[in-house]
Amino acid sequence: MKDLIILGTGGNCVDILDAVLALNESAPSAVYRLRGFLDDNKKISGQTVEGYPVLGQLSQATQYPDCFFVNGIGSFRNYWRKPLIIGSTNLPLDRFATVIHPTASVSRFASLGHGTVVLQHASINSHAKIGSHVIILPNAVVSHDVIVGDYSCLASAACVAGGVRIGKACYLGANCSVANDIQLGDGSLVGMGAVVLEDVPEVTVVVGNPARAIRSVC
Repeated sequence: MKDLIILGTGGNCVDILDAVLALNESAPSAVYRLRGFLDDNKKISGQTVEGYPVLGQLSQATQYPDCFFVNGIGSFRNYWRKPLIIGSTNLPLDRFATVIHPTASVSRFASLGHGTVVLQHASINSHAKIGSHVIILPNAVVSHDVIVGDYSCLASAACVAGGVRIGKACYLGANCSVANDIQLGDGSLVGMGAVVLEDVPEVTVVVGNPARAIRSVC
């Protein structure tokens, strides 16, 4: 059994907790022992989230040398900061656990990096390559031969067609669709329900059907 700490205490973090508990329930023996959470909000330090303690701040992660970690911090408001947020822990990549909810479908021919999370009923198909610190929310679909860069997020029911290339630290909003062989530049954001039919430049926000650029991320 591996000791595990979740980074953050927001909604995605509680969903990760749920996935960890579901994994333990579905396995012949428990996979993880959850030690608690780390969060930079000093006001909640020492409190509990769903019965598990908030142990301190992210910078204290190195005080737990026997633990693995998984990150749940990052939304459409701050997704491009995930590399800095995770970097603040000063942890090597191999200290991050990959968590897959037991109801998710992941092809035996796909690959997932360290620290990646796949939540309920998501589907990852053959020869997809998912980077490290990626989060794939419930019911998202990653089709064959898709590449997802490190630190990216696919929100609930996002649908990515075959051969798509998603850059680093991107955010795909809920119920969006991306057509075959499209390329999304690093740091780009696809709005909720958008239909992407053309490549998206780096750090660009696109919305609508068909998706159109409306502004730069920063």
